[in-house]
Amino acid sequence: MKRNVEQEVTDQLAYRRKMLQDWRGERLTGHQINLASIDLNLLVALEALLEYRNVTHAGQHIGRSQPAMSRALGRLRGLFNDDLLVRSSTGLIPTPQGEHLAQRLPSALRTIREMVTSRSVISKESGRGATLAIPDHQALAVLPRLLPWLRERAPHLDTLACLPFDRAVRGLEQGDIDLAVGHIDVQLPGYFRRSLYTDRFACLLRHDHPALAQEWTIDNFATLRHAAISTDSPDHFGPIYDHLPNLRADRSPILFSGVLTAAVVASATDLVLLVPRRVATQVSAMLPLRVVDPPLEPAPYKVMLIWHERCHHDPQHKWLRKEVAAALETGAD
Repeated sequence: MKRNVEQEVTDQLAYRRKMLQDWRGERLTGHQINLASIDLNLLVALEALLEYRNVTHAGQHIGRSQPAMSRALGRLRGLFNDDLLVRSSTGLIPTPQGEHLAQRLPSALRTIREMVTSRSVISKESGRGATLAIPDHQALAVLPRLLPWLRERAPHLDTLACLPFDRAVRGLEQGDIDLAVGHIDVQLPGYFRRSLYTDRFACLLRHDHPALAQEWTIDNFATLRHAAISTDSPDHFGPIYDHLPNLRADRSPILFSGVLTAAVVASATDLVLLVPRRVATQVSAMLPLRVVDPPLEPAPYKVMLIWHERCHHDPQHKWLRKEVAAALETGAD
């Protein structure tokens, strides 16, 4: 019996010497351990063993039986070429290598858990910025409500930009833009949209416009010279454009690059400008223009929040969409 015990001890020492030689050889040759060959569940077991220093209690903590934990400890000892935990008069105690792992393992596993769950969100203390693309005329209606809301809800959300909407599609896809606000007629593959509110159209005319003294009919309306916001795109992203409806007028409209320029010109000429009513209300408060319902009923103007599928499941992006939508839906007509 004694000889058998001695032989077993000799065999164990020889095995450990070989493991140590192999490990040293890997260190000398710069060979990296293949993580695919390691059961990472062993690290979860090791974390519990180092915390509870009791095989039974550690197994109960992670839902494994005492024999399973004993087998795991044996595999861990082979993996690290160290006893890790040894018996003492008070129970299991860690070896120096075990103490070293007890200090580093919890943070390593916590990092892995955070990577897998990824549930963090933007808060008031977050410094993450975002880029929001808004067409020129919608910025007049959207930003006065949106900026105060975000200043209260996310004061560090300070990269809010009003960008040309003709670059929205590519910007959303490439990550240069986080969200776009505007009107879109079709559902583009790979993009999501959420309805924010529905607006209707209104006309802007100068206060003493001759048309106001006449009967306000479709025929008379068609004879007027209209101002329109140009939506030409060098990138051919027509479907995403925040375009206004095309009316059958007697003369081609005069195109302007921005709604304020068109409104200023309309306030001093006989041009008529058709824009969403929220925009018309904002502009008429700044310029001597009158807001009049058109003599026809264009299709409702649906303002939407648009984003790319690459960000659809991102928790921070979900939070941002929620905040922007809450700001713009509040007090919607």
